[in-house]
Amino acid sequence: MNCREESLKKHAEWRGKIEVVSRVEVDSREKLSLAYTPGVAEPCLAIQKDVNKSFELTRRWNTVPVITDGTAVLGLGDIGPEAGMPVMEGKCALFKAFGGVDAIPLCIRSKDCDEIVKTIELLAGSFGGINLEDIAAPRCFEIERRLKEDLDIPVFHDDQHGTAIVMAAALLNALRLVHKEMGDIGIVINGAGAAGIAIAKYLLRFGVKDIILCDRFGILCEGGEGNPAQRGIAALTNRRRLTGTLADAMAGADVFIGVSGPHCVTKDMVRSMARDAIVFACANPIPEISREEALEAGAAVVGTGSSEKPNQINNVLVFPGLFRGALDVRASDVNSEMMMAASRAIAACVKDKLSRDYILPYAYDKGAHEAVAAAVAAAARASGVARI
Repeated sequence: MNCREESLKKHAEWRGKIEVVSRVEVDSREKLSLAYTPGVAEPCLAIQKDVNKSFELTRRWNTVPVITDGTAVLGLGDIGPEAGMPVMEGKCALFKAFGGVDAIPLCIRSKDCDEIVKTIELLAGSFGGINLEDIAAPRCFEIERRLKEDLDIPVFHDDQHGTAIVMAAALLNALRLVHKEMGDIGIVINGAGAAGIAIAKYLLRFGVKDIILCDRFGILCEGGEGNPAQRGIAALTNRRRLTGTLADAMAGADVFIGVSGPHCVTKDMVRSMARDAIVFACANPIPEISREEALEAGAAVVGTGSSEKPNQINNVLVFPGLFRGALDVRASDVNSEMMMAASRAIAACVKDKLSRDYILPYAYDKGAHEAVAAAVAAAARASGVARI
């Protein structure tokens, strides 16, 4: 039985990966009176007078929804909100296991930006932060932007920023191995959706100057076609005004980052890259090029999205610790300072163990999640978005 068949069997046994567990006992009249009526009236009135008391007198301070519309679930595409539930439940389980965060799956049966934003805004008073998940581009950009403008709690689209954060951490360590600097390298990103655009913007902040994005039609150029997000990133990248195919873009590049689809990169394309090339082929479940083929073609460092291979580049290293740190200081936002602190914290966890087969800590390394939480909390305080 392969992994997917076994997973289906286990899901039938589990009948859900999370459950609600009471933090109080209600096995006597006195305890019931304290947890519920009549005693519960006092915290209600306290919150009525000061809504911020909801963070102190309820579990709001530690609760985050994992919200999707089911339009971009894993590599499966638009499969619907109900079909996205197993992924959202899994995400919630990881929030709890690695960050101690109580997460709740919320799958919204709408593809309308206004409806999705309004739904989340109406529910926001129950949560300490908002995690957006598996919402297709370009709609995800508008939803996140509007929520960040309107809400006073952290809003984080993990497919964009979680992927960018862990990708930057992997790149920091890979560059250490090949003795190259961020400002001197050329990067090609294949996939101009939510993840690819976010990675490009994020790496620009890290000092990368030469980035080229490609979609299924080839290299993105300023003035070309595409949705508003693609046109916006095209204006910030490809400063050499290169045109052509993915193969044309990869010739001479130092780094390839794939957040696209299977088998779109060949050995010859890797051979055309610069000396000591870095290949991060992260399409799931089948990468742009296999690890073995990339190494055979001369890549110095290879990462994929697979847990079955060395150097798994997975945003599970990001979101539990990031939300833990943000919630602990009651942050009003997740800003670039907090995200960059998370990248550096992840990269630093490898320390002296750094090798070509070990550029990131393992996803189940609780010390890594704790390091991310501490770094994010400190950055929130330093950047002025912490409230406690």
